[in-house]
Amino acid sequence: MSDNEKEAVRRIQEEYMPKEQSKMETLLTLNAKVKTPAEIFAYTFGTIGALVLGTGMCFAMKVIGAALSFAMPMGIAIGAVGIAMVTANWFLYKKILKSRKKKYADEVLALTDELLAE
Repeated sequence: MSDNEKEAVRRIQEEYMPKEQSKMETLLTLNAKVKTPAEIFAYTFGTIGALVLGTGMCFAMKVIGAALSFAMPMGIAIGAVGIAMVTANWFLYKKILKSRKKKYADEVLALTDELLAE
């Protein structure tokens, strides 16, 4: 077996061997575990809020429902709901992030203390 083939076999073997995570990798994983759910919620809720706001604008400008006599008031109401959603998004994001930080604070602080002590 040539050296190149042996190296290829070693690389494949490494892929299947259990890997130990370093403390830094564990810290980064925990940090992502804290932030990711809040970010996913914020992006999703913000997108939905923007779509609701846009739908309200379309009704208010009679792009949608031009034949309806109540299109403008309905559009204003729908747009106001969209504005409220987009505005509340920041506060909801911060609240979710704060609760997740509180949940994982002990683990993260213990790990950071260990890393800083090294």
